[in-house]
Formats: sequence, structure tokens, C-alpha cells
Amino acid sequence: MTCGACVGRVEKRLARLPGVTAAVNLATGRARVVHPEGLPPAELVAAVEAGGYTASLVDPAGERRRAEEPSAASPEARAERIRLTVTAVLALPVLLLSMVPSWQFPAWQWLCFALALPVVTWGSAGFHRRAWQGLRHATATMDTLVSLGVTASFAWSVYALGWGGAGDPAMRMPFSLTAGAGGGAAHVYLEAAVGVPLFVLAGRLLEGSARRRGGAALRALAALGAREVSLRGPDGGERTVAAELLLPGQEFTVRPGERVATDGVVVEGGSALDLSVLTGESVPVEVGPGDQAPGAALNVGGLLVVRATAVGADTQLARIAALVAEAQTGKAKAQRLADAVAEVFVPVVLALAVAVLGFWLGAGAEPQAAVTAAVSVLVVACPCALGLAVPTALLAATGRGAELGVLVRGPEALESLRRVDTVVLDKTGTLTTGRMTLGGVAVAPGVDPERVLRLAGALGRGSEHPVARAVAEATRRGGGELPPVEGFLATAGLGVRGTVEGREVRMGRPDREVEDPALAAALAAADAEGRTSVLVELDGRPAAVLAVGDALRAGSWRAVHRLRGLGLDVVLLTGDRPGPARAVAEELGIRTVHAAATPAGKAEVIGRLRSAGRTVAMVGDGVNDAAALATADLGIALASGTDAAIGAAGLTLVRGDVETLVTAVRLARRTRSAIRANLLWAFGYNAVLLPLAALGLLNPMLAALAMSASSVLVVANSLRLRTWRPGRGGGGGGRSGRGDGARSGNSGRARADH
Repeated sequence: MTCGACVGRVEKRLARLPGVTAAVNLATGRARVVHPEGLPPAELVAAVEAGGYTASLVDPAGERRRAEEPSAASPEARAERIRLTVTAVLALPVLLLSMVPSWQFPAWQWLCFALALPVVTWGSAGFHRRAWQGLRHATATMDTLVSLGVTASFAWSVYALGWGGAGDPAMRMPFSLTAGAGGGAAHVYLEAAVGVPLFVLAGRLLEGSARRRGGAALRALAALGAREVSLRGPDGGERTVAAELLLPGQEFTVRPGERVATDGVVVEGGSALDLSVLTGESVPVEVGPGDQAPGAALNVGGLLVVRATAVGADTQLARIAALVAEAQTGKAKAQRLADAVAEVFVPVVLALAVAVLGFWLGAGAEPQAAVTAAVSVLVVACPCALGLAVPTALLAATGRGAELGVLVRGPEALESLRRVDTVVLDKTGTLTTGRMTLGGVAVAPGVDPERVLRLAGALGRGSEHPVARAVAEATRRGGGELPPVEGFLATAGLGVRGTVEGREVRMGRPDREVEDPALAAALAAADAEGRTSVLVELDGRPAAVLAVGDALRAGSWRAVHRLRGLGLDVVLLTGDRPGPARAVAEELGIRTVHAAATPAGKAEVIGRLRSAGRTVAMVGDGVNDAAALATADLGIALASGTDAAIGAAGLTLVRGDVETLVTAVRLARRTRSAIRANLLWAFGYNAVLLPLAALGLLNPMLAALAMSASSVLVVANSLRLRTWRPGRGGGGGGRSGRGDGARSGNSGRARADH
């Protein structure tokens, strides 16, 4: 594919198959296809080939091999460079002799003809071949315009040399920047015949190199994993095997300087892991037995023994790479518009070129001037810039976002994010660390505190909620094995229940008024202190109140105030009780609070905000947030959260830090600016230069130079996103950022002590 028109052709070919929808990306050369299960992929490939293009299924192993090779070493890149080099060697003398009359010696035009012939045939073979393929399938693309422009320029030159008087050895030809060179038929356009393919080939080589740089993030992710792993046997011995052969449950060693082969849990040893490839965070994280060790993390400390928990496509690195690839294949609304314009643009340009030729001939202009004006129209038209304006910006933005810890599921997420005016934040695990600790136990009269805590801990062990995990962790620290649980059931937003040692145990927030004075007082005290209160029921009767405390994340205060500095309204929405919710909101300066919300209630709050005309982003990390994440205009999940939350979200913050959301908002706005600039240039370029070419005010050679430059400039502007830094721009930074950081640290310590 070479332009936006190609994108439309491929998508239409695929859409002709029953039940098939496709999104084709010009920048990446990939198509994301949804098809019925009974339709074999071979038919999809055949449909693309029937349209005159080539296609093959993505091979993950091949993608990794190509990612580890220098992009310049590919056979296609070498062939392009050879063709461009030979074309340049042959074309430059023709350009110089045609543009500098004082250098023209006797029979110079025949030397130029000899040099131009291989350029027009071999050097332009790719354009001619693709134009012919398009003609066979009744389609026209950018290659059609280039091929026609080169052929027309050369054909006129052949006519002028053989029958128009330009073959006289003594002929001298002045150079003109416009089509009206004068001098009758004794004028050749060999400089246009060689200049057009030279500049287009050079532009596409630069453009391809820029595209590869734009997709560097995805290729880097594909090449990060370890190739070999030291597998540990039952006897403690080690053997080296390919990382692809590693299975869940097997143990392997990670020495200092090595990367963790796959996601796992540390079983022996202690070290520091550099997680920057996954989170963008440069500070190493200390790990020990029981801690998670994600694949591709770099061991910068001691020896570790890790038990594999996920391999292949199930690892965190693979999921990140899949999300980035999916985002870079998707389409934004602006891109769909540009592709639609590009699809009809080429036929319109062809009709315009014919009209220009007829107009000038009918107006009595010299035939060479009329032909030159028509050729200029063909050459200057550039649907390439239209086709690349949006996907290259998204390619660079999603890659840069992945480096900064922001995973975008698709371009729609970036579009939604830059329109968001209200950010709704969950509390537990989002604004707070989610690493809660048990702060107090109050029991009803006649209830043994140790026994009720033991039963509650056994029940909490099977839950993913941070409050339940805190209870289980406190019980484990007390010593002894926790009893098994039968009939375990977790109800999102309400709690967990099950049978432990013959007792029906329920643990969660109170669903009715507690009559026991001691327990009611404990609930009130916990609320007043900003702690989360958990009611434990035994056989349907309230037995104990557990007070669990949580600490704010270090960057929560800074994140909230920077979001407000970006003009966004911030709302706290939590299933926790009003007391803890109000305490956190007051500390962070959040004015609007919705507490004690069930999962359905959270979705209702989001729905009401949207009905009021707000564009809402919901940030959460738990199963109870999944419905709200899906209801919002944009769901944003923390990577430290549950799979349900991540699956319902359009954006994932890899660091598990809500402060990264500020980076995501700024990146979305910067991407919007880049796309606007690209589209303005792509449309403006054609709006200005096409009329100039039609009026005969543009030489075909200069038209080719301008056309190639337009695509390169669009891609270069998009590549600026690859070096974008979140510390720049409005909404907080510089001295304000340092001040926020100081306040954030104090806030986190005060909250933990509280």
C-alpha cells in the first residue's frame, strides 16, 4: 500500500466477504479483521490479493526475529536503497544539464535521453507495476498518478526529440519554473521524467524509515523477553532451555544482569528489579519471597529463584505488546475521514488533469505547455500525506505512551481522553495504596476475638479485595494454619461469605443497621477516624467489627490538583462508607463525593453525569469498578488492578499510579495538536498547489519535490511525539511539580499515621 486510496481498496475487498469487517492502517501495513469463525484466514488473504495487493498472516515469531534485526538490514530496505542510489546517479546529470543552460554541450539532450531511459523503465518499475495492477482491478492510487506523470513527460520528450526539432545537436533549452517554457515543440521534459521518480523514491525511503521509528516501541517490546532460561530441576540442578519451553509452575533462576524469563513469583532470594521496560519507572523495586517478578524485568541485585505463573501470550509483557499493536492498528474518526477523502481523491485528480489538458489546448496554448500543466497536476497531488496524517501520529503517540506507562487500547481512547471534562476516581487501590492493614477489632459480648478473626481471615484469603486481604494477612501473621472454606461466594460491592469450621461466615460492609451498642460504636469510631469498617457475621448474627486502614498513594494529591489545573472536574466514587470517603476527599481537596456505592450504583452515577452533558473518564482497579468503567466515555484501569477492570477499560496505567493519568491527558492533547497540524498541512498543500499546477505555474519536477516533501513533513511532525516529555506543557510542571511532590509525600505519611 502506498496511499490512503490503497487503504480504502483493501478494506472494501475484505468487507465484500460475508460477516467481515476490517480496519487497515497505512502506517503499520496491518489490517485488523473480524470475521466469522467458519471463514478461514486463507480467504481473507485471497480477497486482498484479488484486489492487487499482497497479504500474509502476522507471525509473532517472525515479528520478534525482525524486531531484533536492524530495520535497515531487511531485503526490502536494501532493494529500495539500491534503486534510489542508481536512480540518483543517473538522474542528477539530467537535472543539472536541463536546469543550467550554460552547461549544455552539443547533443547533451541525447545523453540525457540515454540516462533517463533506465530511470523511466527500471527505476520507475514499481510505480508502473502497481499502476497496471490497479488498472486491471479498475482502481487508481498514488502510483497511478506517478506512473502517468513519468510516462507522459518521457513520451513527450521522445516525440520532441524524434519529430519536434529537439533532436538537433545544437539545441539549447532554457529552464523554467513554470509549464510555459516557450520555444515551440523543441522542449524536452526529461528532467521531470527522472525528477519525479527520484524525489518520490527518496520521499518514500525517508517516510518508511520514519514509520519504522514510529513503531519502535512495539518492536522493542517484542524483542525484550529472554531467549534462554536456567530451568531448576527437582534435585536443585539447572539446565538451560529455550524460554518458549518454560511451563507454569516450573522454577528458574535469574542471576544479576539477566532478565526475568516470564511472569512469576519469587520463591528464594532477594534482589532489586528494574521494571522500566514495563512501567517507565526508573527506580528499581526490591523483591523477596512471595513478591511478583514480571517477565522482562532486569535483575540488578542478587540471585533469585522464580516460579513461573504465566507464559507466552498470558504474560504482562505480551499483554502490553498486544495492547500497543491493537492501538496502532485501530482508526480514529479523523483517520476514517482522511481515508474516505483519499479514496476518491485520485479519480478526481485524474479527471482534473484531463480537464486541464483540454482547457489549455482549447485556449490555444502550445501543446507542450498543456501537457506539462496536466503532468504537474498528476504529480503534485498527494493522497499520501492525507493517508499518513493521522496513523503516523497515533503510531508515535501510542509508542511513546507505552514508554511512559500509559497503554492505549485504541485511537478511540485517545479521542475520548482529550474530550474528557470530568474524571471520576475510585478510592481503594486507586487513590490509596490498597495495601490495607488491620487497625482494630471490636467483638460482640461472648464472642472470642481470636476465633472470629481466624474465621474471617480464612474467608478473606479467597477474596481479591484489599480489605479482605488485609484481614487474611493479619491472621497469617498471628501464626497457625487457616482453616479451609466451603461454598465461598464473593458478591461485588457487598462482601464475601462461606462456611468455615461448620459456621456460616459473612464479611463485608453492613447491609442493615447494627443493633449491638458495642459494634455500633465501633462502626462510628472507625468512620470518624477515616478507616474502613468491616462487619463479620457468624450464622447471620453480627459478631465483630474490624477497622482497616489504608494510606494515600504518594502522588494522589499531586495528581488531583494537576488534573484540576488541566481544567478537569474531579469526583470521588467509592463503595466504601461515607466516613473514610469524606476523610480521603477532604485530604485531597475533592469536593464531590459519592460513597457506599454498589457496582450498579457506580454505573448509575456515571450515567447521571453523562446525562448532564459531561464527558466522563472513570478510573478504577477492582471487579466492582468494571461496570462503571464500561459505562463511562472512557474507562481507565490501573495495571495493579484486576483483569476484569483492565478488560473493561480503554486505557491502562501500567505503573498502577493515578498520577500517570496527568501524563495521559497531556499526551492525548499533544496528539490532537499533531493530528490537526498534519491534516491542515495535507489538505492545505493540495488546496494551494493543485490550482498552481492547473494554471501552468508549476514545473513537474518541482511538483514532484513538493509532493514528496509533503509526506515527509507530515511524518516528521508526527515523530515529534516520540520525544515528547510529560514535564513540558501546561497544567503543572516546573516549580509547581516540586511543590506538589512535597505536599504529596506529607499527605501520604499523615494518612498512614491517621
